[in-house]
This record gives sequence, structure tokens and C-alpha cells, in this order.
Amino acid sequence: MKVLGLDVGEKTIGIAVSDALHFTAQGIETLKWNEDNYESVKDKMSRIIQEHEISKIVVGFPKNMNGSVGERGEVSQEFASYLEETYELPVVLWDERLTTMAAERVLLDADMSRQKRKQVIDKMAAVMILQSYLDANR
Repeated sequence: MKVLGLDVGEKTIGIAVSDALHFTAQGIETLKWNEDNYESVKDKMSRIIQEHEISKIVVGFPKNMNGSVGERGEVSQEFASYLEETYELPVVLWDERLTTMAAERVLLDADMSRQKRKQVIDKMAAVMILQSYLDANR
């Protein structure tokens, strides 16, 4: 069974999945969604969970630098609860401070154009969130 990693943004959700042995994370796609309607990604998430035989979901938890939980963190908490109830899988909130900035830095170092970075940044952030989780739980 594999672990799913999610970087939940306002308009998109970056998605990564682990290998079966939980060593590595790979980005698989970025979903467009309406954060006011979680059902907007229900079918797509169901397909991904079944296709990749997911046993756990890790949701990036964007805390403020002082450790407090802001508006984006609250959205992640609510979405994590929705996922847990809907798919009956364990969901872990994982501190994602600075992952989007780190993903941006990796893509800049790879000399990727602004347009291409925009297309893959959320997926790359999901990889970094999931890889961090996997490394910490090995």
C-alpha cells in the first residue's frame, strides 16, 4: 500500500504518491479545484486512491513561521477531515512551512521557465511534503 501526499492550495492541489516500500515520493498530477466545494475533486481523488492503492494520506499543513495556525492551515485541517470521512483512510497533517519556496528554488536551479514552473510547482511541493514525511517515519 502507498501513501498519498497533497499540497492543498486555493485553486489547485498538488499530488504525489510514494512507492510501495515508502522510500520515495513522485509527483503525479495537479488538480484544479474549488475549495468552497470539496466535492469538486471527489471523483478524481477516488480514482487516484484506487489506482495507486493508497493506505494513508498526508496533507501539507501550512503553519505560520511562529507555529500558529492561520487561515490556510484551517482550510487544510477541514479538507483533511473531509478526506478521512469520505475515504475512510488515516490522514496525517504534516508541517509544510517553506516547501513551496523550496520547490520554487529547485525549479529555478533547473532553469525552468516561469510558465513551466507555474504548471508543476504544486506537484513539486507535494513531493517535498510527502518525502519529508517518509524520511521522518522510516
